[in-house]
Amino acid sequence: MSDNSFGKLFSFTSFGESHGAGIGCIVDGVPPRLPISEAVIQPYLDRRKPGQSRFVTQRREDDEIEILSGVFEGMTTGTPVAMLIRNKDQRSKDYGEIARQFRPGHADFTYQGKYGIRDYRGGGRSSARETAVRVAAGAIADQMLQTVLGEGYRVHGGVVQIGPHAIDRSRLDWNETANNPFFCPDPVAAAEWEAYLDGVRKDGSSAGAILEIVADGIPAGLGQPIYGKLDSDLAAAMMTINAVKGIEIGGGFGLAAMDGREAGDEMRAGPDGPEFLNNNNGGVLGGISTGQQLVVRIAIKPTSSILTPRRSVDLDGADVDVVTKGRHDPCVGIRGVPVAEAMMAITLADAVMRHKAQCGLF
Repeated sequence: MSDNSFGKLFSFTSFGESHGAGIGCIVDGVPPRLPISEAVIQPYLDRRKPGQSRFVTQRREDDEIEILSGVFEGMTTGTPVAMLIRNKDQRSKDYGEIARQFRPGHADFTYQGKYGIRDYRGGGRSSARETAVRVAAGAIADQMLQTVLGEGYRVHGGVVQIGPHAIDRSRLDWNETANNPFFCPDPVAAAEWEAYLDGVRKDGSSAGAILEIVADGIPAGLGQPIYGKLDSDLAAAMMTINAVKGIEIGGGFGLAAMDGREAGDEMRAGPDGPEFLNNNNGGVLGGISTGQQLVVRIAIKPTSSILTPRRSVDLDGADVDVVTKGRHDPCVGIRGVPVAEAMMAITLADAVMRHKAQCGLF
């Protein structure tokens, strides 16, 4: 299976399946002398791991990270950093009935069509379980960016909509994302989502979500003008995440409804140079960062694994009704926040290294 790597100078390759012995990644291009340890990486994984509330899958995985190479005496050595997470709570018997059936909305049909074989246990390689190692790689990228960009740098995000229910932006407070199980920056919306998702679960269905990921303290100049645009790299990164079906940079699709006089980000002279009066373009112009806040939103479809019978076919082409058993997220977008943050950090780390290779430091 090809295309298991992401990034150019700062890159990672992931491996493993949902119900295999474990999942892992190899991160290459990590600068030497960066303080890294299991204790540094584990808090990132703890934000993503399952079983932390009734609104996510109840699969019990500690997601304990093991560093196998590339770190000596608490510092990176400049060689590939290999990391492993062992799977501990697989229930493969839950998937016995769908071994010959194609679950609607899943990759079962496409994997079978491409390879002629598939690991049906928990979705195998197509499972969102793989995203845990992205978070581990993202932790290293985040630590590198903190070192290079300084105190003003920060990547953070949250869920801004579940199903049809969006936050009220007049109440937006990013600090609130740590105070509820939804990574929601609006405490009122978070309380309302509890009742909504409880109803969705009882109905045997699922809900989609919109996530917003932002990066502060990003200097102007990251990205390339044509085929290596920062926004195209961010879009590619986000679209690799399971269940993502749409992405916006800044105003996104809303820009199409704006007047040209409103959509352009005007500037005025400031004490430290030009200052933008708004940020409709999400911190990127011509594929290159402007020095403003980077703003990315992604749309995540409802979880395909639901208890409601769904019409499909089996390997013989016969009609079947599929019921997906097991433990699944009623809204997979909730645990997608740390994953999207990780992919943002990895993309930015790669962009910083590519900029330094061509232009030197800022």
